[in-house]
Formats: sequence, C-alpha cells, structure tokens
Amino acid sequence: MTEQCNAIVATAPGGPEVLQLTRVPIPVPGPGEVLVKIAAVGVNFIESYQRSGIYPVPFPFTPGAEAAGTILSLGPGVKSFDVGDRVATAEGIGCYAEYAIFPADKALPVPAGVPLDVAAALPLQGMTAHYLMNSTYHVEPGQNVLVHAGAGGVGLLLTQMLKEREARVITTVSTDEKEELSRAAGADDVLRYADFAATVRELTDGDGVDVVYDGVGKDTFDGSLASLRTRGTLVLFGGASGQVPPFDLQRLNAGGSLTVVRPKLGDYLLNAKERLWRSTSVFDAAASGHLAARIGARFPLAEAGSAHTALQGRVTTGKVILEP
Repeated sequence: MTEQCNAIVATAPGGPEVLQLTRVPIPVPGPGEVLVKIAAVGVNFIESYQRSGIYPVPFPFTPGAEAAGTILSLGPGVKSFDVGDRVATAEGIGCYAEYAIFPADKALPVPAGVPLDVAAALPLQGMTAHYLMNSTYHVEPGQNVLVHAGAGGVGLLLTQMLKEREARVITTVSTDEKEELSRAAGADDVLRYADFAATVRELTDGDGVDVVYDGVGKDTFDGSLASLRTRGTLVLFGGASGQVPPFDLQRLNAGGSLTVVRPKLGDYLLNAKERLWRSTSVFDAAASGHLAARIGARFPLAEAGSAHTALQGRVTTGKVILEP
C-alpha cells in the first residue's frame, strides 16, 4: 500500500472553507526533484487568489509554494543535495502538506543558525525585498526611501535591509501597533496613509523621495507618484488594495521625468546563480542576526482556512505560517 500523509486539498474554487485536511499519497520525486519533510509553510496572498478561482489552477488543488524542511529522498539526477540537508523554497509544489516536492534547482540551502520555521518565513518576502532594493532600483547610502505597509512581511524585511545600507526609510502603516513594529525594524519616520505625500514632502524639505516601494497599489498609487523627487522611481510590486487602473503616461512627464516599474519575483530568479545570490544574502543576514523575520501568526496545517481568513482580513503583521 502506498504510504499516505496529510495535505490540504481544495476540490473546487471557493472561500477559505474549501481548504480541507485530506489523506493523500506521499509524493515521489521525479528527475531533478527532492522530497522534503515539511517543517513549516509560508502562507501568501497568491494562494487565496488560486483557492478562490481568481487565478486559474487545476482542481483538486493543494496550495503552497513556500516552505522549509529536510530532504528525505532524491530524484534521479540530483547531485546538488544529500538526504538530510535542510532546504527552503519559494517555488515548491503543493507545500500545504506534511511532505512536498521541491525542484532541486529551486531548493535553497538553509544555513546553520536559521531555524526551519524562520527559513519558511523568509524566501518569498526576503528575496522580494532583496531584488527590490538591489535590482529593480539600486538604493544607495543616504537616499530617501518610502516603503508602504511598513509592518507587513516585505515591509519589515525591506526596512531592515535598507537601514543596513544606511538609507533613510519612511514607512506608512495603519495602526499604532504597526507603527511600533515598523519603528522597531528601523524606520526613521512612520506615517499614516492619510495625506502621506504632503508629509513626505515636508520630511524631505520639499524634494520628495528617491524611490517608493508600493505593494498596496490602487489606494496609494497617486500619493506614491506625488511623493517622488524629480527623476524618482515608483516600484509597484503588489496590489493589496486592488490593481492600479490604466493611467496617462504624460503624468510621469509632468511629475518630473518619473519612472514606474511593475516587477515580479520570478523575473528576478532567472537562473540558479541569481537564486543562490538572493537566498544566500537573505539567509546569511538572518543567521548573523542582522535580519529578523517576524512570524506574526502560526496555524496548524488543518487550520489553513483560518490562516487564509486572517491574511485576507489584513489583521496580521509579518509572516503567517502553517506547521504540519
């Protein structure tokens, strides 16, 4: 009889209640794959879009691309890892489970000193923060930076990494609790969303910031443009409040030769070398104590639906994880 394990399976699109704990066969790694015993799973917004049918996926469907654990077996041709190695990924397959398959070329070595729950909380948001400040717009020491959702998963990591580079970091948050978290991460100034562009101008002597990192989208886009200095850059990397509608490009001219970029993580993980550079930078910073991942909520695997409800309600801070 084929060995079985627990996994979350949605048989049809719908609300969080469709995420049901189910017994499934333990997967077998194919060529270029590794089988991982999952220690923790990172929960991300994209999975709520997949679950609900906004992003088409085949059903029955097990969500989850981000996780960390220990390799149990190697598929044919895998030579870069050994059984027993600790690995994480942001590009796994069906990770809401006790066991999951990682493509070996997308598995990230986890160094000693980084617990596996932290390793599960870091890949997607940590590598996102890394590409935002190193590749989409390379931040230099002394530059002024505005980061929206400063107490979110990306916001907290990005703030810490920007302060390591000696940038001035201004963040936006919605509550006093989130302000405390953002300040603890190193933010120099923490604002509420109301009239943030005018306050940014005041804080920068009327000049505006060099770059805005905006993962909120529709509700902040206009203010983000208004916060930029001449030849400033708006990096729009998400749409937590909704997608930005089409706009007149002439606004970039009128605003002072502005630049708008709409990147995504996958385009900054084009090969094994780039993936290793970003993941090693993030994990080494965590191992050395220079980067702290905040796990804001933990749920047992069986309560994946509750994890989605908490995430979509925007009541969480930092990272939400599942623990099999």
